[in-house]
Amino acid sequence: MEFVHRRWSALTIDELYAVLALRAEVFVVEQRCPYLDPDGGDPHASHLWIPGEDGRPLAYTRIFPPGARDDCAVLGRVVSAPSVRGEGFGRTLVAEAVRRCEADFEGDIALGAQKYLERFYASFGFARCGDDYLEDGIEHLPMRRLRRPNRVTLGGERR
Repeated sequence: MEFVHRRWSALTIDELYAVLALRAEVFVVEQRCPYLDPDGGDPHASHLWIPGEDGRPLAYTRIFPPGARDDCAVLGRVVSAPSVRGEGFGRTLVAEAVRRCEADFEGDIALGAQKYLERFYASFGFARCGDDYLEDGIEHLPMRRLRRPNRVTLGGERR
């Protein structure tokens, strides 16, 4: 599967427009949640998505490096286009985002999940790490995927 991964400064105008359109379609219109989606975080994140044949994102997320939002990497604005829900694009995207975080950063990975997606994120090793909270009128919960340091065996090999 093809992925596009760009820093803010590398996004084209058309890519940014397509990302913002998908986020608004789902988070503002579909979920009936009037809020300002461009929250100032985009310039501090990298942007990962699976492009469709026309280049528009079928599934998308932001990846924040440690220190930008938390003491660890943070995933946010995870979204799948309504037209491809149930086809595994969201699962494929989150797996790739976790893989990239583990390759690029030390430490844990955090996210704020909509409550109904707790089991979905748990399947990637994320676990609840606090109380439920309301964000823009939708129940969320904080989750964290703990990074297990490489173990060193008696022979000095890393596993």
